[in-house]
Amino acid sequence: MVFVLDQHKKPLMPCTEKRARKLLEHGRAVIHKMAPFTIRLKDRTVAESDFQPLRAKFDPGSKTTGVAIILEGAKGSKVIFLAEIVHKVDIKARLDKRRALRRGRRYRKTRYRQPRFQNRKRKIGWLPPSLEARVNQTLHALAKIRRLAPITGLSIEHVKFDTQKMQNPEISSVEYQQGTLLGYEVREYLLEKWGRACVYCGATDVPLEIEHMIPKSRGGSNRITNLTLACHVCNQNKNNKTAAEFGHPEIEAQAKKPLKDAALMNATRWRLYTQLQATGLPMEGGSGARTKMQRIAHALPKEHYFDALCVGKSTPEQFIQMPTYVQIWTAKGRGNRQMCGPNAYGFPIRHRSRKKMYFGFQTGDWVQAIVPRGKYAGTHTGRVLVRASGSFDLSAQGRRIAQGISYKYCRIVQRNGGWTYEQKPVST
Repeated sequence: MVFVLDQHKKPLMPCTEKRARKLLEHGRAVIHKMAPFTIRLKDRTVAESDFQPLRAKFDPGSKTTGVAIILEGAKGSKVIFLAEIVHKVDIKARLDKRRALRRGRRYRKTRYRQPRFQNRKRKIGWLPPSLEARVNQTLHALAKIRRLAPITGLSIEHVKFDTQKMQNPEISSVEYQQGTLLGYEVREYLLEKWGRACVYCGATDVPLEIEHMIPKSRGGSNRITNLTLACHVCNQNKNNKTAAEFGHPEIEAQAKKPLKDAALMNATRWRLYTQLQATGLPMEGGSGARTKMQRIAHALPKEHYFDALCVGKSTPEQFIQMPTYVQIWTAKGRGNRQMCGPNAYGFPIRHRSRKKMYFGFQTGDWVQAIVPRGKYAGTHTGRVLVRASGSFDLSAQGRRIAQGISYKYCRIVQRNGGWTYEQKPVST
């Protein structure tokens, strides 16, 4: 699938790779962006075009968010785009390091001063920077998609586990308590909490059963804090013993610990939901249990983008088309603002120039280097690391592919926008 823009850079309906190739060959279109690959038509405007409903679906996660775009046509639903948004995970560590360096510098170089609290009040709705960044990266990805495709609807997995309904099923209705959805809520929670493995022997390639740590015959309840996962053999061998009597007292303590990732998502889900509502697009929400139930019904493997595909009631009974690859969008940021580089003890050892661009390039740009001779002779494409000397390094897929290349051999493919783009085959 290729994104298409009109001659005024407004989004049109996406097209296939074959049609995009023909448009480029006949001179009716030009390449607008390499990643995600986008063409711009020279002879078409939005007013002259027809549109079909496009629904963007999101499955938010603590580390990775799944994205899918469905074309809801008259002949059926086509999946035209699958992607994963990889979030930045080192924000808190970087802030802790910066705080430690600043604190050490104040203690070494300033006299003691009384602490001030005039500006320490947090605004209503404040989120930690690491959580705020995940929300903003998802919103940024949606804004990027809306600039490239005429999205008409949104779906989002609004809640992973409905803990109130698990503890008190009567809160909604008796039908919910007796239906299949409650079972999916409990099973999905247990699979996430216990790592999809038997808690007693660690087996992962066998069917797992819901097991009571304190047996019901000895007064154990059906509350979620008393449930765990076990294979059939361990479940039978445990019989009516407690987990501690069976030789695993640590399981009862672990059962009381909350899910870190689930807590993270609970802290951000309402912020993301309200921000998506502010876009003005028709939106639906769904639970993780419904997502899993629909993914299993479609016989799709466990992947973030397939979870996004099965979010909400709008998921059709059948997809008539599926992409062959999935795009990986990784949030990298636009550079480091730290001007002074310290050593392991916090003392400054190097200073960085305020200038970011050298010889027309800046770190993070996607470039192609044609090296005529030497150790790295050949053509290399990747992200550039610039130096004031004009000797650049190139990296791709997290590793250095060339070092010490002159800027004269490089040409811009795409400027740095804070993201890296890759693709991989869709899991089958």
